[in-house]
Amino acid sequence: MTQDTIFQGIDTIIIRVSDLSRSRQWYTENLGLTVLWEDPAMKLVVFDMSGTASITIWQTDVPINPDRDTASYPIFGTTDARAARQALLQKAVEVSDLTEDDATAWFLFYDPDGNVLEACQVL
Repeated sequence: MTQDTIFQGIDTIIIRVSDLSRSRQWYTENLGLTVLWEDPAMKLVVFDMSGTASITIWQTDVPINPDRDTASYPIFGTTDARAARQALLQKAVEVSDLTEDDATAWFLFYDPDGNVLEACQVL
């Protein structure tokens, strides 16, 4: 770390949701995430990602209108993108086609609010 560095990494990624209870259930059941902490008063749930960063879903009363072409989104690492995609399809999660090149295999998928998420395998 140099003296000019003021940040030490990503702490959490916020994903805004319209219904905290529905989204909490979706993220735990479909992605297998474990709740690290939750605050019903603030309407948020923090999920453990077994690394330095966490994912926080945070309820908002503002309509959520993600633009799939311009949205910022988290990318989940996987050791088998094809199997991960198939597992999500079996849970009726909306997923894109699998894209593969010489270095990666990846696909997009979407939570109940249409938030963009990605799974990526480094080949």
